[in-house]
Amino acid sequence: MAETGAPMSIKGFEERLLQVSEKLPKRLRQCADYVASNKDRIAVSTVAEMAEGAGVQPSAFMRFCQILGFSGFSEMQKLFRESYVGGWPDYSTRLHHLREKAEGSPSALLAEFVEAGRTSLEGLLKTVDPAALEEAVKTLAAAEMVHIIGMRRSFPVASYMAYAFEKMGVPAMLHSAVGKLDNRHAVRPGDALLAVTFAPYSAETLDIVEAVSARDIPVVAITDTIVSPLRKFNAQTLLVSEVDFGAFRSLSATLCLAITLSVAVGTARQEN
Repeated sequence: MAETGAPMSIKGFEERLLQVSEKLPKRLRQCADYVASNKDRIAVSTVAEMAEGAGVQPSAFMRFCQILGFSGFSEMQKLFRESYVGGWPDYSTRLHHLREKAEGSPSALLAEFVEAGRTSLEGLLKTVDPAALEEAVKTLAAAEMVHIIGMRRSFPVASYMAYAFEKMGVPAMLHSAVGKLDNRHAVRPGDALLAVTFAPYSAETLDIVEAVSARDIPVVAITDTIVSPLRKFNAQTLLVSEVDFGAFRSLSATLCLAITLSVAVGTARQEN
C-alpha cells in the first residue's frame, strides 16, 4: 500500500491523502481523518501528540506517514514547516500545545471557548477555496429550490440557513428527518441540495446526498476534511475546520461560512 516518493507541496500532500484514504484500515483511517482536519498542528506537534489526537499508537502514525510516501513523521513535518515560511502558525496555535486546559470557573471556560472560536475564524480563509465558494453560490442561486440537510451537530447550521433563505425570499426546504420522515423525493430536477456534515458523518445525510447525486442534481457540501465521504459524490465542497476545547467543538467558523453563503446567494438571486 506504500506510495513511492514523498509529496513535494501541501497541495500534493492533500491529493495523496485523498488518494489513499479510502483504502486504509481503521486505525490508519483515523490518522487520515485527524491529519486532514488538523493540518495546522503537524508543524508544531510531536509524533506522540499527533498519534494521541488520532487515537492510535505512535507506531501506527509512523506507518501512516510511510504510506503517504514519507520516511517518517519528521520528513512529513519538514514539509509543513517549510510551507509556513512567511506564514508560520500564529502564537495562539503554538500556545495551544503548551498551555494547560483551564479548569473550574465559567469565566475560564468562556475564555477557552472564545480562543477556540477566534482561531477557527482565522483559519476559515485558509480552508475555503474562493473559486469553490463562487461556484457554490452560482449553483444555489440558480436552483429552483434549495434543499438543506444537516443532522446532529450540523443541525443548527442547516436550520439557520433555512431561516436566512426564507427571510431573503430564496425558495428553500429544510430536511430534518423529524419522525423519520424521508423527503428526498421532494428534490426535483432544477433543484440543488445543500448538505452539512462533519465527522463522524451522518448516515442520513450521506444517504440523501448519494440518492440525489445519482440523479445528476447538484450538491453543495459544507464539511470538515478533504477525505470527507461527501467528496466521492462529486459534491461542490466547502471545507471548514473548527478548533475544539476538550470534548466540545466550536461552530464559529461554520456559522460564519453559512452566513456568508446565505447572503451571497440571496444577493445573486436579486441581481438575476
